[in-house]
Amino acid sequence: MSVSREILRRLAQFDTPTISNVIELFGIRPANTGFMDGRIRALFPELPPMVGFACTAAFRSAAPPAEGQIYHSLADQIRRAQELPGPAVMVFQDLDDPPVGATFGEIMCTVYKAFGSVGLITSGGGRDILQVRRLEYPVFVGSTISSHAYCHILHIGEPVRVGGLVVRHGDLLHGDANGVVQIPVEIASEVADVASEYLQAEQILLDFARRPGVKTLAGLEAAQAEFAAAVDRLRRRLRRL
Repeated sequence: MSVSREILRRLAQFDTPTISNVIELFGIRPANTGFMDGRIRALFPELPPMVGFACTAAFRSAAPPAEGQIYHSLADQIRRAQELPGPAVMVFQDLDDPPVGATFGEIMCTVYKAFGSVGLITSGGGRDILQVRRLEYPVFVGSTISSHAYCHILHIGEPVRVGGLVVRHGDLLHGDANGVVQIPVEIASEVADVASEYLQAEQILLDFARRPGVKTLAGLEAAQAEFAAAVDRLRRRLRRL
């Protein structure tokens, strides 16, 4: 199932928690799955949401590669990224435990962005942080590390595990200051359609809390009931799709 550029643009209008909340309404996966855990954080949380398709790779830096140079597989990786149905998010699993060298730096991020990538995620570390920030290229990391050590890219396009989430090549990912979530492509259009409706439902509780005057528990319970009813209507509608 294809996901158009317009759908990607609309998904990028919402933060990752809202996207996560809407996905839960479909009931197609357990609520404690489908997102990366707290080991993965946005290095530049001020940037807008990132939405794109995973280009997966494994990475090591603790020992020299058997053959080739540091960037030996970079062109192969870009080639695989260009086969995706939309902009790529470069996703690395660092196989060293703990990570030894930085997965990325200014050169790699500049090249990725030049070829249309919209972001990068690694379970390892990154470097050249100030230079990458100037690129306005979203990166999500487990740490920062000053050296690349013996960095080399291993397999490309195979499933990886990052922040507790198994990511497959081509998965649709959404990330921002709050973290990263995987969006099932079969519901991507509907998620984009109803995210604003979910925010309207949340506004019921926000309006109650922000309204001037004395608050009562009865008023809170009424607002909660109205919010729950609005969300339930959305849930029942989406699960009939």
